[in-house]
Amino acid sequence: MIEFRNVTKEYPGGTLALDDVDFTIDKGEFVFILGHSGAGKSTLLKLMLREEEVTDGVITIADYNLNKIRRRKIPYLRRELGVVFQDFRLIPTMTAYENVAFAMRVTNVSAREIRRRVPYILKLVGLEDKSQVYPEQLSGGEQQRVALARALVHNPKIILADEPTGNIDPKLSLEIIELLKEINRLGTTVVVVTHDISIVNRFKERTIILRNGRVLRDTKEARQ
Repeated sequence: MIEFRNVTKEYPGGTLALDDVDFTIDKGEFVFILGHSGAGKSTLLKLMLREEEVTDGVITIADYNLNKIRRRKIPYLRRELGVVFQDFRLIPTMTAYENVAFAMRVTNVSAREIRRRVPYILKLVGLEDKSQVYPEQLSGGEQQRVALARALVHNPKIILADEPTGNIDPKLSLEIIELLKEINRLGTTVVVVTHDISIVNRFKERTIILRNGRVLRDTKEARQ
């Protein structure tokens, strides 16, 4: 589902963000990518979303070779990826329902399909009773759930969660990871990018540890 083969990313000026990164994530896996600030996590995400291009190496995601992908195909790649951002990125003038529906509307999904899909997704994340509430009236955990619903609404093959517990308290953090695990059990590949080692230690899933742009350890290898 996701493959990095000897990936290096060097920014103008000589900053080496990733250095010979190599790993494969299979369909249906749940994986933490762990690292402190400056480890290369943000660059990893930008490369997966094709916001940046590799300096060297090859990235393949959901059968797309990101080295060779045409610009017009990038939106199709991104529809395979549901992204949950740390800062939620909700539209404040839209209700929870409208925020999720908007993600479908911009890709020309029919109104009928939106009416069918959005309530189902809001129920899946436990927000069926908050559909008409605006973001500022929601708690941090509820806003994160709306962001997750928006990422899920296209039924993507992969969920990329960027520090999904960074702006919520520890109890809600556990609930969000449990929810991501439930989504994973339904068949979606889930990748959680985090610096929170306590979350990683609690859930004991496969963990790829980044340090200074290199893979320091991959617990999948340790289990084999």
